[in-house]
Amino acid sequence: MQAELRERIVARLRGTAPSANAGQWRLAGLPPQESERRRAHFPANPVPAAVLVPLVDHPDGLTVLLTQRAEGLRKHGGQISFPGGRIERGDDGPLAAALRETREEIGLDAVRVHVIGFLPDHLVGTGFRVTPVVGFVDPGFSLRLDDREVRETFEVPLAHVFDVHNQRVKVRRIGDEDVEFYDIPYGERHIWGATAGMLMTLRDFVMRGGQ
Repeated sequence: MQAELRERIVARLRGTAPSANAGQWRLAGLPPQESERRRAHFPANPVPAAVLVPLVDHPDGLTVLLTQRAEGLRKHGGQISFPGGRIERGDDGPLAAALRETREEIGLDAVRVHVIGFLPDHLVGTGFRVTPVVGFVDPGFSLRLDDREVRETFEVPLAHVFDVHNQRVKVRRIGDEDVEFYDIPYGERHIWGATAGMLMTLRDFVMRGGQ
C-alpha cells in the first residue's frame, strides 16, 4: 500500500510546474472554481512565496515534515506550517526559494530532497501567493532550527492526512459568505489554514488527479 501511494504521487506530479495562470490558484485547498469565485476577497497582487512540502521517505511509509512556528512572529506566529517564505530577488524561482528557506529555517540540506513536482499556487490572507514544492526527503537527517522562526518540527504519517476520518469540516468567513474548509487534527496538534489546504490539494491530486 505504501509503495503504491509513493508511485501514485510520482505519477500524478510528474511534469507539473508552478502556476502561471491565476485561474489555477487555490484558496486553502478549495477546488479551482470555488477559489476563482472568491478571488476578489484576496489581494490583487499577492507577494510570491514558496514552501517545501517535505515527504519523508521512511521504509515503513511516508510522513509529512511540518514546523511549529515561533510564537513571536508577526505573521503566522505559533501556527503549523511548511518550511518556506518569500521569493527573494536572488532566488532562481520558487524551487530555489523553497530549498533556501528550508535550509535557513530548519537546516535541512537540499541534497536530501528529491523534488517531485509542484501543486497549484495557494493564496493566503496575509497577502502571499505560495507555490508548494513537493519532494521526497531521505530519512536519517539531523535538523538545526532557527529558533527565531521555528519552535519545533514534527512528522505526521501521510496516511493519516489522506484518511477522510481524520479531516474535520470547519466553517470560516470569507467576505460575506461562510465557506467550508478542512482541518486535520493530529494528537494535540491542529493543522489548519493554508497548510491544511495544501495537504488537501495534494490529496486531491494524488487520489483524484487534481479534479
